Amino acid sequence: MILFPAIDLKDGACVRLLRGDMEAATVFNDSPADQAQVFVEAGTSWLHMVDLNGAFDGESVNGVAVRAILNVTRAADVQVQLGGGIRTRDQVSAWLSDGIDRVILGTAAVKNPDLVTGSCREFPGRIVVGIDARGGRVAVEGWAETSDLAVDELARRFADVGVAAIIYTDIDRDGAMGGPNVEATVALAEAIDIPVIASGGVSSLADVEVFLPHAASGIAGVISGRAIYDGRMDLAAALNRLREPEQC
Repeated sequence: MILFPAIDLKDGACVRLLRGDMEAATVFNDSPADQAQVFVEAGTSWLHMVDLNGAFDGESVNGVAVRAILNVTRAADVQVQLGGGIRTRDQVSAWLSDGIDRVILGTAAVKNPDLVTGSCREFPGRIVVGIDARGGRVAVEGWAETSDLAVDELARRFADVGVAAIIYTDIDRDGAMGGPNVEATVALAEAIDIPVIASGGVSSLADVEVFLPHAASGIAGVISGRAIYDGRMDLAAALNRLREPEQC
């Protein structure tokens, strides 16, 4: 199982939001590239990045910061997945060409599902669907809008198109340090054949470990942000825990 440290970008800085509220952003590092270096030195093999401004604006905004991070990760052979404001085929292609390993499509998965299908066909293994939920319903446009679409209904739409993974985020848990929504995340993984990455509320190593018994059900990874930044979870220790032989 993969632990993805998160870098959320707002106005060129590395921040964390509380329950998706752009007005409740805490800045943890003014240099996202320096933050990426910290994660690289801790031993991560993946980074999870979101352009928060882009998610609201519908186009990439923090491209300078993203490319600065890529300069760090390329040198260390660390893989990167990026979401936020990626809504067209040209945007998908451009980021993959620039060195992003996997592109995350969230709002586009709801409003332009053909983009997901076509991108999966054109870029096999490099497209992830981000499903952000509030009260079991899918939220879009940087979490500003909540649709009537159920999480599992959206996931099933992409069952056979070649999606590399689904990132499931419980918005009400995100940044709140109250623990992940294990029940809903595992239920989603058991309902589909696409690997699921858990996100939202992961506040300790115990919150990571709780998903380990469910790896066989399709839980492929866990994303954590605030818990790493404020020291509640030691990233290096958590990565070592997941590398222990009995967990392989």
